[in-house]
Amino acid sequence: MSEPLTTTLSSKSTTVTIRRDQPTVIIGERINPTGRKQLQSALERKDFDIVRRDAVDQVAAGAAVLDVNAGIPDGDEPVLLEAAVRNVMAVTDVPLCIDTADPEALSAALSVYEGKALVNSVNGEERSLEEMLPRVKEFGAAVIGLCMDDAGIPPTAEERFAVAEKIIERAGRLGIPAEDVVIDPLVLTLGADHNAAKVTLDTIEKVVREFGVNITMGASNVSFGLPDRPYINTAFIAMAIHAGLTCPITNPLAAELGIAILAADLVMGKDEWTMRWIDAFREREQSA
Repeated sequence: MSEPLTTTLSSKSTTVTIRRDQPTVIIGERINPTGRKQLQSALERKDFDIVRRDAVDQVAAGAAVLDVNAGIPDGDEPVLLEAAVRNVMAVTDVPLCIDTADPEALSAALSVYEGKALVNSVNGEERSLEEMLPRVKEFGAAVIGLCMDDAGIPPTAEERFAVAEKIIERAGRLGIPAEDVVIDPLVLTLGADHNAAKVTLDTIEKVVREFGVNITMGASNVSFGLPDRPYINTAFIAMAIHAGLTCPITNPLAAELGIAILAADLVMGKDEWTMRWIDAFREREQSA
């Protein structure tokens, strides 16, 4: 298996390192108007109160990085995303994950960001590689690579691995090192395909074994449309951490997921003297 690579992100005052043999890094997902009508409405009015509140709450709940997405129908995404990034930087000091498929919005956000951001995301489509990767290089960011291409999301682990390899190779041509490419193997819902989770876990193992890069994904997608979702989500995220997941994009306010991540890190030997587990237990006891 390849040696684990270290992805380093930073804000103006805080540095976060992501590495397979270190504790799992949570990327907070909540600053995203998709499926959140109240946030979408606020962004339409250029009201960033919810954005600032979500930023503070997620960091308090354990997020080490914050995903920031400002894409709304008919919205001026470059203007909104730049403003959202400024508002988050005003109330928190954690590194940001700039979430957009719009090259102009990406440049606008990165131009005001203070530090080394993570870009969410590029994929194996030629248009994405050609338009997004040069901007990632220009601003010295790290980037998430989604395992999909012009044909869509491949159905097998072997095909998703091939897309990951393509993204890492194309990034390398531009001078973006492998440690600055975080791969998202993509997980689809088990409600549509009972093999969906296994394909994702197999992809993680193949990518980590060959390249040693860090791995992210939106882990809760696995249970979409199914009952008792928290049980599925916690089981899956623990198994994914064992396979090589290092920085999931998830909701840190979902207590059961945070506990599952801490438990997985503990079992994987990433919690020296069990201190993080014990400290988290004491915090829960005090809150109760």
